[in-house]
Amino acid sequence: MKEEAKTMLDYNTQRPEMKLKEYGRNVQMLVKHLRTVEDRETRNKMAYTVVDLIKQLSSGPKDYTNENMQKYWDDLYIMSDFNLDVDSPFPMPEKEILGKKPQPVKYVTDEVKFKHYGRNIELLVEKAISIEDEEEKQAAVYYIGRLMKTFYTTWNRDNVTEEAIADNIKQLSNGKLSVDIDHVKATNGFDAIFKDNRPRNNNKGKRPSKGSNPKRRRN
Repeated sequence: MKEEAKTMLDYNTQRPEMKLKEYGRNVQMLVKHLRTVEDRETRNKMAYTVVDLIKQLSSGPKDYTNENMQKYWDDLYIMSDFNLDVDSPFPMPEKEILGKKPQPVKYVTDEVKFKHYGRNIELLVEKAISIEDEEEKQAAVYYIGRLMKTFYTTWNRDNVTEEAIADNIKQLSNGKLSVDIDHVKATNGFDAIFKDNRPRNNNKGKRPSKGSNPKRRRN
């Protein structure tokens, strides 16, 4: 029990330093996980997914020009500590670029509602609220839901339900974003972007079944 409490109280000062703080610790964790994927094809697909996430979270331009996309791939390599073997459309940058003075990052001091999701999820929720086209807005909500489930399973070994994710989206958006939970379940709309193969605690709160660990009768 003490060991579990110690794991939950994982302060930022005790965690490894982030390479690029503007993307948050969750993205850094995804990159770390990406390096452990053995299948090259799967690793390549995941790398493109992470680069797209970096693009969405970046404060820079979102259009797919070579210059912009190379910057996002460079950021992926930087977060991997230049130790990532993927089929990138751009060559790995020189490690010396880390010596360049980075642009100052604007930090906000408001408290994050759900720390396991991070600040960037709140920013994506704000962007989704501002989308006028309903179809595009729902696509954004599904994308956010998949990210939230991915981030949740990155930090926790317990499973999380679609209802819980939908409720968190409602709270983060102050009720401005809605989720068709039946459609989400029917289409697996909130499936995590990265599948985590760690054992899950699916028996939390369940009583042991009868016959398990039977006591010996005295003669």
